[in-house]
Amino acid sequence: MAASSPIPPPPSIAARLAGARARIATAEAASGRPAGSVTMTAVTKTQPHEAVAAAIAAGADVFGENRVQEAGARWAEHPRPRELRLIGPLQSNKAAAACELFDVIETLDRDGLLTALASEAQKRGRSPRLLVQVNTGEEPQKAGVAPDQADGLIARALAADLPVEGLMCIPPADQAPEPHFALLAGIAARNGLSVLSMGMSEDFEAAIRLGATHVRLGSALFGPRPAPGR
Repeated sequence: MAASSPIPPPPSIAARLAGARARIATAEAASGRPAGSVTMTAVTKTQPHEAVAAAIAAGADVFGENRVQEAGARWAEHPRPRELRLIGPLQSNKAAAACELFDVIETLDRDGLLTALASEAQKRGRSPRLLVQVNTGEEPQKAGVAPDQADGLIARALAADLPVEGLMCIPPADQAPEPHFALLAGIAARNGLSVLSMGMSEDFEAAIRLGATHVRLGSALFGPRPAPGR
């Protein structure tokens, strides 16, 4: 009986990172966009110290975090990246900590948070760059302003002198993402915003085709997350 072939080891984080960069470059070219026009955000939610260190060593320099407290603990252990982005929901009472830690907050989605961020900006004389999160699927369990209320929130944020530069969305998991990406791009265009954070590991090439400037990659770089409790 022939010996079974050995199971190959999973790809390293460096190999995954190189593969993701190659796919982004291919998608940029296919869409007629300049090379380097899309920024890859490495999503480090729940990742251990060693995985983040490996991503840094492989050249990742833009990271996305879901929680303020978790991010603060993680980046006390690693060199500060070129850019640190908050991509998870932000409670208004954590606005001060978020403004201290992050270069970009992608999840402005309501007037209460707008007020908290404007207050922090006034105290500090500066603010992280901001994206408005739009709940394109109008899912009740998900953060984000409703699409038909996005223009008003953007206008109020800009009137408060907050540096809103674009929009972010997370399409419903059970729907094709392309209509949601197109909807977000349309809202951005009519408000004169140039940054679109949309597209994750499963759909980032479609997002690039529809105008994403930033894609948020987790499992594409770090592999599948372990099941809860493991």
